[in-house]
Amino acid sequence: MSRGGKVVRYAVGGLGLWIVVLAIVGVLYGGRAGSRVAARIGDSLAATVTVEDTNLALVRGHLELTGFKVRKDDLGHLAIDIGDIRCDLPPLGLALVDRECRDLVIDKVRLEVSTLAVFKFKKPRKKPLRVRHVAINDAILAFSPSAFLPELGKIEIKVEHVEAGETVFKTPLSWIFTMKELRATLDLPAGIVVKLHYKDGMLRASGGVFGSTPVELPLAIPIAADGDDAQLEIKKLVELGKQLAEELVEKRAKDWLKSKLPSELPF
Repeated sequence: MSRGGKVVRYAVGGLGLWIVVLAIVGVLYGGRAGSRVAARIGDSLAATVTVEDTNLALVRGHLELTGFKVRKDDLGHLAIDIGDIRCDLPPLGLALVDRECRDLVIDKVRLEVSTLAVFKFKKPRKKPLRVRHVAINDAILAFSPSAFLPELGKIEIKVEHVEAGETVFKTPLSWIFTMKELRATLDLPAGIVVKLHYKDGMLRASGGVFGSTPVELPLAIPIAADGDDAQLEIKKLVELGKQLAEELVEKRAKDWLKSKLPSELPF
């Protein structure tokens, strides 16, 4: 065999051995990786976090968590149940030196918040989880009357799909600051249901008080600064929600008034 052939053979053999090693390491340390993620998020939220199962694939480059649960009941009630979480990592073992999560896909989310007080906690010891891209599917976000807008009562948001950009998870809602697309349904008291669609900086609402004709308006999402803590982020989101509600109602009123006025004046 030529020298070049031997080099190729050794390289292939070395790669095969490396893949076997990575597979073994993934099996042995998969549970530990899940525990580290749980501990990091638990520290960030000052909550109890558990994970049912973990799958660490160092060759293909991903970490999968199933049965992810968050509970916090000291200052109020915070409950998060997630069916599946997938974090894409660098392949072929590069995740051993570069642990940044590229794409984060979250499926089957159930979130309950009783009061904003659940987000008042001490500064976490570790840096919050940072990801490059977020996708959320099949999520229900339920907020008790005392949570965000007490005058409205209980609010429930059923999210079909969300796409967001680079996100630092200081709170479970941090993805809103980098949101690029949203398809959701907003359930309000008195059986009011509003369909929401956001993309390319425009928000469209239909149904409920808005009728069958969608109301569209530009949505300027606030920027989450690096120095913002969880409380400040939540404050910005509450202000965004109030501003959005006022602008939607105002836009609906203007569209209704315009439809009632004659297109041409008689003089």
